[in-house]
Amino acid sequence: MLNQFSRTQLLLGEEAMERLKNAKVAIFGIGGVGGYVAEALARSGVGAFDLIDDDKICLTNCNRQIIATRKTLGQDKVDVMKERILDIDPQAQVVAHKCFYLPETADEFDFSAYSYVVDAVDTVTAKIELVLRAQSAGTPIISCMGAGNKLDPTKLQVADIYTTSMCPLAKVMRRELKKRGVKKLKVVYSTEKPVRPLQDLSISCRSHCICPAGAKRKCTQRRDIPGSVAFVPSVAGLIIAGEVLKDLAFP
Repeated sequence: MLNQFSRTQLLLGEEAMERLKNAKVAIFGIGGVGGYVAEALARSGVGAFDLIDDDKICLTNCNRQIIATRKTLGQDKVDVMKERILDIDPQAQVVAHKCFYLPETADEFDFSAYSYVVDAVDTVTAKIELVLRAQSAGTPIISCMGAGNKLDPTKLQVADIYTTSMCPLAKVMRRELKKRGVKKLKVVYSTEKPVRPLQDLSISCRSHCICPAGAKRKCTQRRDIPGSVAFVPSVAGLIIAGEVLKDLAFP
């Protein structure tokens, strides 16, 4: 029967589409990368999502995040993404978790209930905990390395964490995961040397924070505020979505 996923089914086949429909994907971090992951997977027929993020949409997100528009400023990212997914596929099952994932909140999530886990968060502590929990549960996970301070999306690659190079975040993750006995981890990373952002205090979030009212994590509290563009995080997210789709549809 003709439906909104018919064009996808022409490429993947009926059995693969059924696997996607029955899959449940947890996306940790609904920002420049995670938002595009959710968007692509919803448009590909994935049937259920857990969305995890405690952030609200800020004006400075409008340069790269698919859910960030003037109309959505100040709203919770997971709520906006949930509404968008349901506009794409009203049959999808979507649960929004308004929390920042850390070891202290890890017990709130049953990783064995997921078909796949996407790590699109930007703190090392959270990323490590996600990897350990997912692998302990036997659930596939893919992790995004640094997408900030990059300008060339053609430098993005899929690799095992232990074969990565150039990316500062990947370097830290290699060291920390090795300490914990993690043997492998699929990641998306960039071989581009990070660009050094301009130190312009007139447009710095550090000096002129405009985080929405009620935001739990202000820019002024961050150790580093990277520069960003529309076409690197989005491409990273779409690459991740492609890997998830491939692994779910053709296990």
